[in-house]
Amino acid sequence: MPGARLYAVTALSAIARNEARPKQAIAVFDPLVDSRDRSFLMEIVYGVLRHRDTLDWILAKFLRHPGKLTPMTMNNLRTAVYQLCYMRVPQWAVVNEAVEIEKNGFGDGTPGMPPLVNAVLRNVIRSKDSFAFPLKFDDPVMGLAVNTSHPRWMIKRWIKRFGLEEAGQIAAANMMKPPLTLRTNTLRTTRERLLGLLTDNGISAGVTPYSPEGILVKGPVHYSDLLFAAGLFVVQDEASQLVSHLLGPLPGERILDACAAPGGKTTHIAQLMNDSGEVVAVDKDPERLRRLDQNIGSLGITSVRVIREDVSGLAGLAPFDRILLDAPCSATGVIRRNPDVKYRHKAADLQGFRGKQLELLRSVACLLKKGGTLVYSVCSIEPEEGEQVINDFLKVQGDFRIIDTGGLSHSQFFDRGLFRTFPHRDAMDGFFGAILCKKN
Repeated sequence: MPGARLYAVTALSAIARNEARPKQAIAVFDPLVDSRDRSFLMEIVYGVLRHRDTLDWILAKFLRHPGKLTPMTMNNLRTAVYQLCYMRVPQWAVVNEAVEIEKNGFGDGTPGMPPLVNAVLRNVIRSKDSFAFPLKFDDPVMGLAVNTSHPRWMIKRWIKRFGLEEAGQIAAANMMKPPLTLRTNTLRTTRERLLGLLTDNGISAGVTPYSPEGILVKGPVHYSDLLFAAGLFVVQDEASQLVSHLLGPLPGERILDACAAPGGKTTHIAQLMNDSGEVVAVDKDPERLRRLDQNIGSLGITSVRVIREDVSGLAGLAPFDRILLDAPCSATGVIRRNPDVKYRHKAADLQGFRGKQLELLRSVACLLKKGGTLVYSVCSIEPEEGEQVINDFLKVQGDFRIIDTGGLSHSQFFDRGLFRTFPHRDAMDGFFGAILCKKN
């Protein structure tokens, strides 16, 4: 699969330059690969992102100056070492293709690079059996960081907050491939009927334990394998589904989804309202709004009105019965789904997110009717973006109070009235949520 290997190196380099997220970087090559090669491409890209720091630790054993290599050559080596250490690929094929990528000018482009790549990979092959995973370190922070490929700042703060054992469980959960979770489109079918349809088509699946619309697909199933049920479901993690239940929308209400695209929660809210009333979906990203429009159309929903606007520009809208603010965040709760998140942020970024989230929350608060419900959520497990934002908000907004469980009866997800899920504990994405009521 020479093409797929080169495409993986190219995609990883685009991700490293912050030019694309993994899904978009891979999608560029969809017209050039068949389903088998696409699976191979996805395995390499996501595998390297999950294990990048471990791969770099291995490569550092055989490279004098890894920092001097071009991103393409470094990603060429990473993809090769990932295949050698984590996949069942013939060693000769891995080495030959990595060398060919350099020879054809896709890597460093200098004559000395193909022999270097060849020598490094052959040294890795000779020494591979000496790498006993988990790797041993005297420093527990370094050990956990390298073995689970998380930045040290992230591991250090998790150990301080949760202790070494639970921090290790969180990091290990982030390394696992997430399950494929569906949300039934209850406007067109029931969960039981959709399960039956999946079973009839050879797809093994079961119900989610908490979301009444959720289905867990078992086994290695790709989205393309489910096209026979198009329009009857959306792909959405169970924790994300629960956020819409926190809001507790009712038929006939007027609801604002303030950071709506690509529309998973927007369409869920419309479902819970039986597609009656109005959901105003706001986002400023045109590409994400295009996906939102596609999702609305494919599910047959008519109650959603889409507005391209920044949240700060909504002051002229009439008050809403309920508002959902699923705010932009560090996304540390969805690392298992988006492993590039580990390399996109630094510890100092959390305070920046906190300030922006508070600003957004205050902007939408004035759009809520008295007695109305406002749900603030983030797919982050960091307190700066959760509890601290809510504390900051309540200090300046005396007309709001916290409601304990809202439209969700599962009390195990609540602590002092605030909603939290964790991948290692709940087998779903990590989310924070707060249900706020505007006093009459």
